[in-house]
Amino acid sequence: MTLEEKGEKIIQDIEKETGVSPVRIFKNMAKKDYISMHGPEHHVLDGASLLVAYHNAGMEIDLDKSLDKLLKEGLRMPGAMCGLWGVCGAVTSIGAALAIIDETGPLSTDGTWGEHMSFTAKAIDALGSVNGPRCCKRDAMLAFKYGVEYVNDHYAAGLEYEEQQCEFSEMNAQCIGQRCPFFVG
Repeated sequence: MTLEEKGEKIIQDIEKETGVSPVRIFKNMAKKDYISMHGPEHHVLDGASLLVAYHNAGMEIDLDKSLDKLLKEGLRMPGAMCGLWGVCGAVTSIGAALAIIDETGPLSTDGTWGEHMSFTAKAIDALGSVNGPRCCKRDAMLAFKYGVEYVNDHYAAGLEYEEQQCEFSEMNAQCIGQRCPFFVG
C-alpha cells in the first residue's frame, strides 16, 4: 500500500472514531494493519486524531474539509524528518491540525502563528529530553499532551489526555525501554 493510499484509508476510517481523546482515537487507529510501527503515515494520523476529537467534542469545524487539508499537509512531510531535519512529524502534524482549527497561515497576525510556534517548541523540547532513536508512537503521545493543552486552553473543548502505558513496545525493535515515559516493562 502506498503512503497516499494509507493516508486516504486513515481519513476514511478515522471519521468513524468516537470520543474526545485524541490519544484513544490514535491508539485505535494505530492498531490497524495498514499503520506501520514507524512511518510517515503518522504525519496524517496524528493531526487527524486531534481534529476528530475536536469535532467529537462539539466544536465547530467542517470535518471533511479539515481532514482533506490535513491529508494534503501530512503527505507533504517526508519520512525520517525527526532525524534528518530535527523536527518530529507527530509535532508538525498536530501543528497542522492547530493551523486548520485556527485558520492560521504564514501571514496571520492574530497571535495564532506565534502560539503554534510555542506549542511546537514545548513538544519538541519534551521529545528532545527523552532522546532517540525515534518512536512514532511515543512521539505522538508526547505531542498530544501539548496539543490537547493548547486546544483546551484556547477553546475549552474538553479534550481528554489520558495517562499512557505503551501498547506497542514489543513491536518496536528500537524501543528505549525505561527511558520512555510510557514503557511498562
